[in-house]
Amino acid sequence: MQTEEEVQMLVVVATSSLVLLILLITVIILFVFFQKRKLKFILEKKEAEKKYMEEIAKSQIEIQEQALQNMSWELHDNIGQLLSVARMHINILGTQLTSENKEKLDDISEIVGKSLQEIRLLSKTMNTEIIQNMGLVKSVEVELDRFNKLNFLVAKLEVVGEERELDIKEEIILFRIMQEFFSNAIKHSKANKLDVTITFESDRLIILAQDDGVGFDEGEIEKGSGLINMKSRAAIINAEFSMKSAKNKGVSLTLSYPYKK
Repeated sequence: MQTEEEVQMLVVVATSSLVLLILLITVIILFVFFQKRKLKFILEKKEAEKKYMEEIAKSQIEIQEQALQNMSWELHDNIGQLLSVARMHINILGTQLTSENKEKLDDISEIVGKSLQEIRLLSKTMNTEIIQNMGLVKSVEVELDRFNKLNFLVAKLEVVGEERELDIKEEIILFRIMQEFFSNAIKHSKANKLDVTITFESDRLIILAQDDGVGFDEGEIEKGSGLINMKSRAAIINAEFSMKSAKNKGVSLTLSYPYKK
């Protein structure tokens, strides 16, 4: 038989153990709760930073697009008109010259005419509104035709699948990424050929562009502003971006863009 003091002692020990257990459970619950809050805060902070950077990138793109559009208007309306007037005066002057001199003047008139055509094509690929009206495929076609006419390189476009409408703003971003790649192919790659394939799949658009230029070592190349711009633009529209190259083996660009629901 336990004495009354022993019973009281057991009760005290049991009560103390229960209180300690409750305190321990409370501490664990509070720790888990605050860890979740902390994790949620960190995630919300990262998401806010991501959105902030996306908004900055979008603002930069809007500013760039507005600048390109203003340049397009300037080329088309001012410089284009000046060249048109110059060509008209050349043609009028040609009627007053001898046959020999007229032939030389005709050559000049042809050069001015080609310059005028080039400016009009260039203004098209710079103007956001025209790109929106033409669509991605036609815009790329116009750009590649321009390269072929100027003998920059031999450019080919292949379209696979049934063409479908894309989000207009994101379509422009895709086109600007491709323009950056085309520019690099002409200026830096020393390429002779440029092949572009646009594939409309059931759930996404796949763009493959590749040149046969000098290429670069992926491990050594510095990430210039062009590559950074292409990657950041792709990230804004949730497109997968991949660029592969090796020395003397050209450069290939792959864009995988999921359609907006």
